[in-house]
This record gives sequence, structure tokens and C-alpha cells, in this order.
Amino acid sequence: MESNENQRNMTASSIGTEDFPSEGFKSEESIRHLIDFTHNNGFDVNTLEPDLRRVYGNLSKTYDEEYALVVVFIIRTAIELHRAWHVTLLTDRILQRVKERFNISMIWNLGVFRLAFRMEDGMHEIHRRIPYDYDSEYQDKYFRTASALVEGHINVHEALKYQNETIEGKHTAPSGMFLRNNPGRLVLYPLQAATCAVIFFSGDWTDGGVAAICGLTAGILQHGIGLLGGEAEILTDLIVGFSTGMIGALFYQLNGLTICLSSVFLGTLYWFFFGTAFVLGLLEIIAGQLETGVTRFVGVSIKTFVLCLGAAFGMLLVMSGWNSTKEWQSQNENCQTDFVEGKWWRIPLYLLCSASALGQYRFPVDLYWLGLSVQLVGYEIQYEILQALSKDRDSVNIDIAAANLCAAAGSVIAACIMCNVVDWYRHIFYARLLHRDIGRDNAFDNLVFNIYRFLVRLSGCLKINRKSDVMKLKLEKKLKQQREEVGNSHHSRKEMVLDAQEKEILIEGIVGAEKINVWAVLMPAVYQLVPGSMIANLWFGSIFQDPENSSSENDVFSTLMVTAVSLALGLALGSGIFQILESVYMFLSPFYTCNSIAKKHNRTSVLAMSTITGKELVSEGNNNFSTARSDH
Repeated sequence: MESNENQRNMTASSIGTEDFPSEGFKSEESIRHLIDFTHNNGFDVNTLEPDLRRVYGNLSKTYDEEYALVVVFIIRTAIELHRAWHVTLLTDRILQRVKERFNISMIWNLGVFRLAFRMEDGMHEIHRRIPYDYDSEYQDKYFRTASALVEGHINVHEALKYQNETIEGKHTAPSGMFLRNNPGRLVLYPLQAATCAVIFFSGDWTDGGVAAICGLTAGILQHGIGLLGGEAEILTDLIVGFSTGMIGALFYQLNGLTICLSSVFLGTLYWFFFGTAFVLGLLEIIAGQLETGVTRFVGVSIKTFVLCLGAAFGMLLVMSGWNSTKEWQSQNENCQTDFVEGKWWRIPLYLLCSASALGQYRFPVDLYWLGLSVQLVGYEIQYEILQALSKDRDSVNIDIAAANLCAAAGSVIAACIMCNVVDWYRHIFYARLLHRDIGRDNAFDNLVFNIYRFLVRLSGCLKINRKSDVMKLKLEKKLKQQREEVGNSHHSRKEMVLDAQEKEILIEGIVGAEKINVWAVLMPAVYQLVPGSMIANLWFGSIFQDPENSSSENDVFSTLMVTAVSLALGLALGSGIFQILESVYMFLSPFYTCNSIAKKHNRTSVLAMSTITGKELVSEGNNNFSTARSDH
């Protein structure tokens, strides 16, 4: 036990291995070695919640401050990643990296809504009940912060401070915050509703216009209920669905019964469907995480039912005295299944729909081209395969399964390849900024650096990136000049000096130099492929049950399961295929040393394949608490 404690103390005290050196420097060292960051070693623990602060106090007495702060970092990372993406398989893997790097003795249980953490064999326990949403930029920054800490590029004080700043939105472009938060996000509701109604749900331009009105109304209602807070928020789905049903039914009557109600309803409520969570739930069930998978599956189904029931109530109120079930069946004749087929504007309209989804997910605006490219790959694979397979026969479930399996796998491969490309040219820029690979200076790197610098300035002029991105360009020149002066024995400068703001920008650069989290790019693409609307169709079929076609409900459910399971398997398949391709490339490439960083970061496990197969983790007890083998 004593040697174990000594090992933990030594490991914890080594956090932030790139601290300011006492004397001299080497030409291959990062700029991190040459600047005094000791002022950053002062994270204010008083900002922590009372129970977490008590755990920190006890652990700091038993071990030391650094060890206790790493425990705090793990807990906060789990909470915020859960809030921003809620992919338990991936969150568990990130936490394991930090835990194993610093030899922390703790276990955790990542439930659907409740998280539990146990430290020191149950001596301390923390519970949190956390709602979840999807936020690409937010979860990407938390992922990179954890990677930077594990790699020793920042210390735990800097990591915790950076987490606080991420919560405050300091490292997010104003454009992303505008679209993510109200009232700015009210721009996205009608745009997504209208485009979804046309591109996905067989509506025409009139249906898209009605869906836009319903979407704007739903956004205003959700914003208003959010301002009220409290118990009123429980009724959000019911009220949003009710307003959609009323407005759709009113236009149905006023427009001579020619509106495709299903396209209006599904297009409007698409924002509120948790179809991504449905696919992830099935993926967790396949991976053996039955508790979270089944809970997620049931939760998504009930949420969708509430939305559909609200829409049915709104429709029933407007059509009082009408046979609502008969009207729901007859409105299907107004839906044009081939409205977008073969049209030149099909892809631009889909990209517009996808852009609204990227705004909903707070995807960085200056990287929209990346998100749209991955989304388009998945959509086109899905569309073209379905067109090819169903050309000479009616569409069957095996065709749908094949299209979705290939679409999901193609999206994963496209996301991995494009993220590696982005990381490649960003690596050249950050290598210059942080003075990594200082010996590399060739015409090609200079060209890539100048192109990147131009794009950053262009994004700055368009106000779609962070102000700090432009400031990094100025900082790069200053750092280069000061380093040359420090390295010149005839110059009076003895050390590199930056002000507080410049040090914050440099820390942002160190975290930003870490590899992009692939799931942050892939998640909006999965959202565009998922069967949230199919769940809604299942519930609408139950609410407006057709006595003459009792098998329709079973048909929808079987199609739903085929689509969802094939998407889940496609995500795992795509991750595995890219992992094999990258391994072959690593083996054959003569530039192995340049690409070893990709292997080091384990980029290819976008869906935590080793976690799914159980190669790295073992289970303890019946609660699926995860712990590293080295602790036992």
C-alpha cells in the first residue's frame, strides 16, 4: 500500500510535464518550455460544488493537491461531456485515458440521466443528475482539453481553468453562440422545418411554407417556456406538438384539404425528435450496455409519443366534428413521394437543411464545409443505393438496411479521412505557433501555412471565427522574434515574456492543436440519417389507427428497427474499416514517424471499438462500473 501511494503521489506531481524550465532550452522543445506559466497554477477550488469541494479536501490531505484536482477534472469532464453529447461508450474511454495516465483510484457509472463516481474503494461518492443535449463544439473542446492534459501539454490547473472558460463561452465564436442560443436560434427553427418537410417527408413548397410557420411558432413557444422554467418545462413537448397540430390543421382546411399534414408535422417536430439517441441506444444494447441502451430506447420512444399526441390533440381541436382518423388517412394522397426525385435543387436543399442542423448542434461556422461534406456523403450513399435497389421492385426492408448500413459506414470513413486532413494542415500552423518541429521549414509547409493564415483572416473578416484566431497570427510573429532573440547570445533578452491575455491565447492554441474529435463532426451527419420520423409515424399510426389496415403499425415498427439497427451497425463497421485502412497505411508509409501521432491518439476508435469488444476494460459488480485492470 505504501509503495502504491508513493507511486500515485509521484504520478500526480508530474502533471504538466512541460512546465517552465530552470535554465536553458533545446531547439526541439515546444514554446511551452520557454514561457513562465507558474501563474496558472492556481485553480480556485472554491468555485466547485460543496460536495465536490469536500471530496477534493479529503483527497488532497490523503495524497496531494494535484491528485485531488485530477479527480475533480475527471468528474467535471464526465458531467460536461454527458451534457454535450451523451455517448457513454466514448465518454468512458476518455475518462479511462485520464485515469490510467495519472493512476487515479476511482470508478464510475454513466447512466442515461444519472452519473455516479466512487473514489478510494467507496470512501467518497458523488452523484449527479444531468440532462443531455447535443453540442458539437462544446464536447470537442472538452475532449481536446482531456487529450492535452493526458499528453502533458497543459497541467491540471490550466485544464480546469480552460473548462471554466469553455462553459463561459470564451473559446467559442459569436456566430456559433448566436445560432445556439435564443433568440438567435429562432432563425433555425423555420429553416429546418421547411427544408425537412420537403427533402425528407414528401412535402411540396406549400407544405414547406406551412412547416416554416409551425417551426417559428414552436421555437417561440419553447423559448417562452424556457424563460418560465420550473415545472412548465415538462410540458414543452406537449405544447409544441399541440401548436403544430393546430396550425397544420388550420392550413389544411383553408387550403382546400390539399396540405400533406404528415410532412408538416414531421418536418416541424424533427427538431425535437431524439433519433440520434435511438440509434445510440441500440448501439449500446449491441455492445452489452443494456441498462443505458434500453433506458435510452424507452425514453426516446415516450418523448416522441408526447410530441405526436400533442399534434393529434391540436388537430382534433381544429377539426372538431370531423373524422380525424379519416382525414389523417386521406391526407396521405397529398404527399408527393417523388417531388424531389431527379430535381437539380435536391442537393442544395439538403445542404441547406444540413446547415440548419449544424447550427442546432453549434458546429463551428468556419468548419461548416467539413460538416456539410460528411453529411452529404451519408445522404448520397443512402439515396443512390435506395434508388438502385428499388428501381425494378417495391422497396423492401433489406434494401433499406443495405442503404443505411452503407450510408453510416461511409459517413464514418468520410469523417475520419477529412478530420485527418484538417488535422494535417492545422498541425503545420500550430507547429509554427508553438515552435514544435522547429527544424521543419520547407516550401510546402510555408505554402500550407500561408493558405491557413489567409483562411483565418478571411473568416475573421466574415465574423465567423473567434477573435483569438486572428490574434494567434500576431502572436506567432511575436513568439518567433522573441525566441530568436533569446537564442542569440549577443542579444540582451534572457527570457520570453507574454502578457496575461497572450498566455491565455497560447493555452487556447495548445488545446486547439489537439486532434479533432471525430464524433463531433460525425454526430450531425448521424442526426440526418436517423429514424426519428419513423418513430413518430409509428405513434401516429397508433393514434389514428386504420381499422382496415391493422398490419400497417407492424410494418412501420419493422422498418424502424431495420433502419435503426443497420445504422448502428454501420457506425461500428465504418470505424472498423477505417481502423484497418489506417493500420495498413501506417505499415506501408515511409513517413511512419510523421504519422505516429495519429496512432498515439488512437484516432480510429471513433466509436470506441476496443471498449465495445471489452479489450481494455473490465466490469466490477452488476452496475457496469468501469475500472482499469492496473488497480486490481
